[in-house]
Amino acid sequence: MSSCCPPSRSAVESVPAEQVRPGAGIGSAGLITLPGGKFRMGTDDVDGFPEDREGPVRDVVVAPFAIDACAVSNARFAEFADATGYRTEAEKFGWTYVFAKFVPAALRKGVPRPQQTPWWVAVSGAYWRAPEWPGSDVEGRWDHPLVHVSWHDAVAYCEWAGRRLPTEVEWEYAARGGLDEARYPWGDELTPGGEHRCNIWQGRFPVHNTEEDGHVGTAPVDAFPPDGFGLYNVPGNVWEWCADWFDDAHANRAMRGGSYLCHDSYCNRYRVAARTANTPDSSSGNLGFRTAADI
Repeated sequence: MSSCCPPSRSAVESVPAEQVRPGAGIGSAGLITLPGGKFRMGTDDVDGFPEDREGPVRDVVVAPFAIDACAVSNARFAEFADATGYRTEAEKFGWTYVFAKFVPAALRKGVPRPQQTPWWVAVSGAYWRAPEWPGSDVEGRWDHPLVHVSWHDAVAYCEWAGRRLPTEVEWEYAARGGLDEARYPWGDELTPGGEHRCNIWQGRFPVHNTEEDGHVGTAPVDAFPPDGFGLYNVPGNVWEWCADWFDDAHANRAMRGGSYLCHDSYCNRYRVAARTANTPDSSSGNLGFRTAADI
């Protein structure tokens, strides 16, 4: 997978048990019911990733279903964790991946990093309530998308909530917002009239983010205008787990949408048809989910 996508948990051999600590609207828009029907899925774009099997463009029929208007927020997941005592896989493993620029220098020193993606740091003690390092918190970010959750964690939340993860077909149908073969949920131009419509990287990745869209990390789950079906932040912000296996090998689960780290020079997977994958036990600071339900 390309460089800004979340690395798998197996990308580093080991993580120290302890690391230096550096000093001492909640997105409840609810489910949207969609009618389903036939739509054209996938892309044949020349600047896509054919190895991800984004294409060919094909007619697909999707049954009616419901899907979250917003990704699951920190506040929503806190209700689940507080009610059940659930511990995420990042907590059980004792570490998760954090973007290096969000980690203080004292904590970065000597910490394992994936060889191909050294801007990810395997931070011991980080998890969804402490998303950058032990001692960090989500105060002021309760309405931001939950991160540092594995596919297994997402399924556990869905089972508690009486929901499920969307399939890739459902996700793409919903993300298109009723548009036919558009590159983004709003059309084919990334910033129409110079207006930013999603939370992705601007500047030179991974060294400088100009923050032209107003965000350096995650944005609130209802930031930016929704698509034609009323879904917020389907491109950018955080990758979203889907129900499907990525391919016939059944080793990785599919993810959709891209994240705040995606940049055209490395990973333009904020396109509606783009897809990637990760092992179901992996987690990172740009990976979350939204739920779906049968109707």
